[in-house]
Amino acid sequence: MPLSDPACPRRPVHTRSIRVDSYARDDGLWDLEAELVDTKTYDFPVRGGGVHPAGAPVHHMCLRITIDDQFTITAAEAAYEAAPYGEFCSAIAPEYGDLVGLNLLKQFRQRVRERFGRTAGCTHVTELTNVLPTVAVQTMADRRRKADTGDRPFQLDGCHALRLDGPVVRMHYSPWYVPAEASETEAKSDES
Repeated sequence: MPLSDPACPRRPVHTRSIRVDSYARDDGLWDLEAELVDTKTYDFPVRGGGVHPAGAPVHHMCLRITIDDQFTITAAEAAYEAAPYGEFCSAIAPEYGDLVGLNLLKQFRQRVRERFGRTAGCTHVTELTNVLPTVAVQTMADRRRKADTGDRPFQLDGCHALRLDGPVVRMHYSPWYVPAEASETEAKSDES
């Protein structure tokens, strides 16, 4: 079914917004500030009486990290603006300081799952960590372009469009293009 089928009217119910802003610092480091906000389009009752009004954030969490030019996290901080269980949710915030030392490009998502999975973390703050590697790559794209060393660009083979045997690499990164037959031969020799 198409996303906007006119035969099936829809009404908005829930909105999740994730935003990440990145900043170059004067000391040569970069700050990434990620924010998650959930809102509902309707009022609903809350525990202990009262009503949570439509449009007011149900979840509003922030994760701020600082990285060096090797994509290693040098500082990390989680903050809560709104959470359904208040101080019980936000009590986990200091634990996200344990992101320090992790590298965004070296098994980052796996390491985050290991450290902050299930009850060891907050579902929503941990969800924010998922977007950090690609935002960091975009943050440093211009710097890496200007500092072209002739080495193979790090982003190659990182996604379907940038696979070494694909048309994008052939057209835009031809020195690193590997025809499909060669890729298959390399894969077979790696298995041996």
